[in-house]
Amino acid sequence: MAGKVLFSRAEVVNAGEVKTADVLVHHGKIVAVGDLADPEAEVIDARGCWLMPGCIDDQVHFREPGLTHKGEISTESRAAAAGGITSFMEMPNTIPNALTQRLLQDKYDRAAEVSPVNYSFFMGASNDNLAEVLMTDPRKVCGVKVFMGSSTGNMLVDQTEVLEGIFKESPTLVAVHCEDEATVRAQLAAAEARFGENIPVSMHPVIRDAEACYRSSSRAVEMAHKWGTQLHVLHISTARELALFRSGLALKDKRVTAEACIHHLWFSDADYATLGNRIKWNPAVKTALDREALRAALLDGTIDVVATDHAPHTLEEKGRLYKQAPSGGPLVQHALVAMLEWVHQGVLPVTRVAELMAHRVAELFRIEDRGYIAPGQWADLVLVEPHAPWEVTRSGLLYKCGWSPFEGTVFTSRIRETWVNGVRVWDGEKICGAAGQRLTFAR
Repeated sequence: MAGKVLFSRAEVVNAGEVKTADVLVHHGKIVAVGDLADPEAEVIDARGCWLMPGCIDDQVHFREPGLTHKGEISTESRAAAAGGITSFMEMPNTIPNALTQRLLQDKYDRAAEVSPVNYSFFMGASNDNLAEVLMTDPRKVCGVKVFMGSSTGNMLVDQTEVLEGIFKESPTLVAVHCEDEATVRAQLAAAEARFGENIPVSMHPVIRDAEACYRSSSRAVEMAHKWGTQLHVLHISTARELALFRSGLALKDKRVTAEACIHHLWFSDADYATLGNRIKWNPAVKTALDREALRAALLDGTIDVVATDHAPHTLEEKGRLYKQAPSGGPLVQHALVAMLEWVHQGVLPVTRVAELMAHRVAELFRIEDRGYIAPGQWADLVLVEPHAPWEVTRSGLLYKCGWSPFEGTVFTSRIRETWVNGVRVWDGEKICGAAGQRLTFAR
C-alpha cells in the first residue's frame, strides 16, 4: 500500500474552484486538504502546477482480446496514465465480443494483471444475449453497451423487442452508440454508385450524417423515457442532437445524459483534406458549426461528460481505401492536454475540465470514492504544468499503433505526474508504477 505523500502548495482544481493548498495522501487515499505539514511524508513541490482529479474516461477500446495487433490493455492503459487518465471503462466489441459474463470476467482478470490505472468493462448486448445482460452486477460493472449501429461481430442490436427488453430490464446504466443503420447503408450505396471503390474520405460525414445520428439517438431517448432507463448517449457529434438533452439540471436529476468526445470537439470536416482516414471515426467528425455547438454545450450543461472513444488501428489499416479503412483512432495520451488548450484559449475554465472529465463522470456512473480531491477519496491525481509547451512527436507515443492524429500539434500544458491510488505511475517521462484497481459503483 502507498505511503504518505504531501503535495505542497499546489493550485488545487476541485469542485468549481482553484485554490492554493496542500494535499496529504496516506494508504492510497486523500486524508486532508489545507495548510498542512507532515515530517513523515514524501513532499512533492507542486508550486505553480494545477493538481487535478485524475480523468475518468468512460469510453475506450483497448482491443484485447482478439485485436491485439492494434493495441492491448497493457499498452493503452499506459498511454492513458501518461495522459492523466487514471480510470477507464472499456467497450465490449473485442474478438470475441464480451457477450457473456465469463468473457467479461476474462477482461477484468487481464486488467488486474497489467493495468497501471483503474478499470471497468462494459457488458455487451446483442440480439440474442438478454439473459446474460440481466446477470450483470451493477456494483461491479460500469454499464451495458448497446450498438444501435453496426460494430465488430454480433453487436448490432436492431430488433425492437430486444431493445425494449434491454431498456426495460437492464440492471445498470445503458450506454448507446446511435447511428441509424438503414440510413447509413442507403447513403453508402449512393456514394458507391457515384464513386465506385474510390469514395473520398470527405464523404464520411455525408454517409454517416446528422440525420443518421438523430434518427437513432432520438429513438433511444424516446425508449428511455418510456421505460425510465438510465440512458447515456455516447459521442454526440451533431448540433441537431443536442435538442434531445436537458441543460440546467443537476446530474442527479437526469435519467438521460450525453457524452462528447475529443475528436468531435477538436476536428471538423475541413480536416479530412490533410488527415484523411486518420480522423475517420463513427460517428463521423462533422462540420465546424457542429463542433462549435458541441463546445457551447460543454458550458451550458447539455453535454454531461467528455471522453475519448480511443480506438487504435495500425497505419497500414488506416492507409487503405475508404471502405476498407476502419474507423477510430488513438486519443487517451492527449485528451486532457487538448481540453486544457481550450482553457488557455478562454473557451473553458479549468474547473469545467475537471467537472467534465472527472467529477461528473464519477457522479454519473456512481463510482465509489473517486473523481474529487477531498478527504476519503482515492488519490487519483494529475499534476499539470500549465505553461510548458511541447510538441507531439511519434517517438513520444505510448500507443501500440505508433501514431496519433495530433502529431505536430504543440500543446501548452504538460502532464508532469500521474498518481493512481496514491502511487506515482507516470513521472513525466516514463511509466514508473502500477496501482490500478477495479472500479466499484454505489448502486
